[in-house]
Formats: sequence, C-alpha cells, structure tokens
Amino acid sequence: MDEFLSWYFTNNPILANHLGADGYDHTLGDFSAAALIAVEDEERRWITRLSELEPPTLDDAIDRDLVLSQLRGSVAMAQWPAWRRDPAFYVSLVFTSLNAPFQQKLKPEHELVAAAVSRLAEVPGVLADCRANLDPTIAAPLLIQRGLGQARTGRRFLTSTLPSLVDDPDLRAKLAAAAEPAADAFDQLVTFLDGFECGGTWRMGEQLYTVLLRERELLGYGAADLHAKGEHEWAALDTRMREVAKRVDGTEDWRAAMESLMDDHPPTLEAMRAEYEAETQRAREFVRERDLVTFPDGEKCKVLPSAEYTRPILAVAHYLAPPPLSSSRTGIFYVPYTPDDFTDEQVRQRLRTNSRAQMPSIAVHEAYPGHHWHLSHIAESRRTVRKVFRTPYFTEGWALYVEKMLHEQGYFDTPATELAHLDCRIFRAARIVVDTALHCGDMTIEQAETFMATRASLSPGTAQGEVNRYCAWPTQAPSYLTGAIEIDRIRESYSGTLKSFHDRLAGSGGLPLGLAEKALP
Repeated sequence: MDEFLSWYFTNNPILANHLGADGYDHTLGDFSAAALIAVEDEERRWITRLSELEPPTLDDAIDRDLVLSQLRGSVAMAQWPAWRRDPAFYVSLVFTSLNAPFQQKLKPEHELVAAAVSRLAEVPGVLADCRANLDPTIAAPLLIQRGLGQARTGRRFLTSTLPSLVDDPDLRAKLAAAAEPAADAFDQLVTFLDGFECGGTWRMGEQLYTVLLRERELLGYGAADLHAKGEHEWAALDTRMREVAKRVDGTEDWRAAMESLMDDHPPTLEAMRAEYEAETQRAREFVRERDLVTFPDGEKCKVLPSAEYTRPILAVAHYLAPPPLSSSRTGIFYVPYTPDDFTDEQVRQRLRTNSRAQMPSIAVHEAYPGHHWHLSHIAESRRTVRKVFRTPYFTEGWALYVEKMLHEQGYFDTPATELAHLDCRIFRAARIVVDTALHCGDMTIEQAETFMATRASLSPGTAQGEVNRYCAWPTQAPSYLTGAIEIDRIRESYSGTLKSFHDRLAGSGGLPLGLAEKALP
C-alpha cells in the first residue's frame, strides 16, 4: 500500500500537497495527453495487483477495498474523460494548488512563495495542455462556458488576490512578478474558450452512472433505483414540512412559509459571514455541552469569504479540510460570496438563500459536528489510505446525518429553524431526483431549474447555479441524502452510546457506504 501511495502522489502532486504530504509543493504535474493516458493504464495494472493480495487483517482488507473502489471508479470514468471534455479539470486544479497553501499556512511564508513561484512557471504549460486536449466532439458547450467563467477570474486572482495573501512586501512583489506570465496564459485560455466550438453532451447516461454507484460507491443499486428513492424521500419530507409550516404561519404551504423566512437575512455579504461565524461557534458549544463527539486536540474552524475563483461556479457554502497528512487541524468554512459582476438583486437573492432561519443547519453541516469535526477527526487516524481517499457519499452523508441528529437533540428549537432544517433535507431529496433525471436523459436543464426552484426553497438564480453544477459533476449531488440514510441504517443496529457511534464510524474515514459498516467495531 505504501508503494501504491508513492505512485499515486507522484502522479497527483497537487492532491498530495493538498493532503499535507511532503515534497510535492513545487510542481503541478504532467497534464499532457500521453501522461494522462499512461496513468489510466497504470490504474488498471494496480487493480489487478491489489485484487490478488490476501490482506492479513480486516482493517487491511478495508484499506485494499477502499483503494480498489477508487481505482475502479477512475477506470470507469476513463470512458467519459474530464480531461478531454472540461476545462475546469485544469483550471480548478491550478487555482487550488496556489490558493490552499496560503490559506492553510503549513510552512513559513518564504517557502510558500518559493513553491508558488515554481508552480506559476508551469501554469502556461498546463493551460497549453488544456487547449490541446479538449476534444470538440465530446466537450459540451455548457462545460466550456462554466470553465470560461472560472478562467476569466484568473488574471485578477493571480496578480492581485494571491499576492495580497503575502505579508512581506519583497516576497509579495516577487510573487506578483511571477504571476504575470501565468495571467497571460489565462488570458489566452479565455480567448481560446470564447471561440471554442464543440458538440458533445454533459449527460453521463444511465449505464455509467449505475457503474459508479455500484463499483465506486459500493451501493447495491443503480441510477433508476436511486431516482425512486429520491422521489420517495421528497414525498415523505413534503408531508412533514406541511405539518411544521402550520406552526410557522398557520398554513400547510411550506414553500410560502420558507419564502417569508428567507426575507429575514443579513444585509450584506460581510454581515452574512459574521453571522455564520457566530452560528458556527454556537454549534460547537452545543455539541460539546451534550458530549456528542470527541474533539481532536487543536482543531479550529475559520469562517471566510469564498475564494474569487469559486464564485462563478459555487453558489453554496463549502469547506476546506485541514491537510490530514500534516499536524494541522485548522479547516475553513467558506461563505458563498457572489462574483463581483452580480447585480444588487442577484446579491440579495444569494443573501435570501442564506437566511437566518437556514444558517443553523448550514453551520452544523459545514462545521460542527459536520465536515470540520469529521475531517479533523479523520486526520487522527493511523490508517494512511483512509486519510487520502474518501467519498462524498460518506462525507456529505455524514454532514446531513448530523443535521438530523442535532434536530433530535433540540438544536433547531423554533418552528422557523425546524422548517429550514427540513428544507435543507428536502433540497437534498430534490437533488437526487434531478441529478439522476438529468444524466439519464429524463429531464431538461430548464425542467431541472424549475424543479429545484419549486420543490426546494431556492431562488431562480441559485437553482440555475445548482443545476449547472449537477451537469458538470454527475453522481455527487445525490450523495448527501443517500449517505445520511445509510448512516441512519447503520446506527439502528449499533448497540453502544451515541458518542461512541459517532467517534468510531466517523473515525473509520470517509469510506464507501458498502465498506463503512464493516469498519465499525
């Protein structure tokens, strides 16, 4: 397994550095077609080699099966390769490789700048590979436009935002100078993508979708069954929300009740960030007072504005975990700021979808005892592979599971926050329905946007951003509620205390749900 991880890190240096592995911070890696094809071939050889192993212990077997699930998913995706279809494959990795180290601050500033300068020198080559590798016969216009929106943030991010993260004026000037050729390369990519004509589809198709559910997530069902589960869950939640809505405004119309609650929101983006910070601290204190989990030593969750380069493509809160192969236990809860070119009305709609009634659920999900607690806890594990590989079907499932668990504990203690909690859950049921329908060809983008705006409490603009994300990232959106349901099922058969269940299951990693139960002592 150590040999495999060495190979994996060598071929994924951005991820290796992101995880906190030493020695991978000065390069972006090889993004040429020949190199990417060679990696796909090696993945197939690793599947054969690992499948022949006889693990001596249960934990070793779980580690082996975790890696195999990831490799089989990657090999399956080779028939639908992101590196030929989607410019975000390159652009997102470049941005993350440069931004995350300055946010995490694991090394002295002069070392961070030296590593960034080295990587900036490779950016023109990576973006040249992007232009060479995109295949107009399979790339979809929607994905090209999505990548174009990201690429347009490149110059400002590299020449202004990134240097502003450096305190020393000489180092700041050095970084800004090194950023200019990279910014020029982003300008060239913008021009290229703006004129790029293609005729591919963003729809994955039911067959590949089902393969990923069965072989990567180790679930016992495919896309059609998952779609049916989403419809069932939506209907059950709709019934519950009608009952709660009566306590909010006296009617069963929970959508109207949520619309009213969404009018109570922070007045500005910065005020939204400040209120999220306060809610995050309240959630932490609540979890500690009730002794629901064991807190890792030194953990800390910062609450910051989302990075500029994510704003065109992410309309919701998200989280950056502490590097699990490092000693850091500091994570970042990113509040969903809008792009600079948004109108006042678009900003208002973003604030409405982060209303004061909704903030408790979102803070629990992103921070305590959701993503931040879970991923800080994983970092304490002695099983290295489980700190490297995780699936959103566990991590997102965990974060939604703890929303429900904290509701059971009394955290959402008003009709307004209870309804908003259920709205967060029905939103995830709607995601299952829409994501499966979109990629199996049963729903158009317009129908999906209408569904999300009427079956969940999303503004039209936020619904549009959500559906755009589903088109680009198939199978991810259903992970939240699918995982939460499976974790609830595992909890029902566990005989220990609630705290021990949380510590043990979450401490096992972010395993495919078919493996998670095996790891619970």
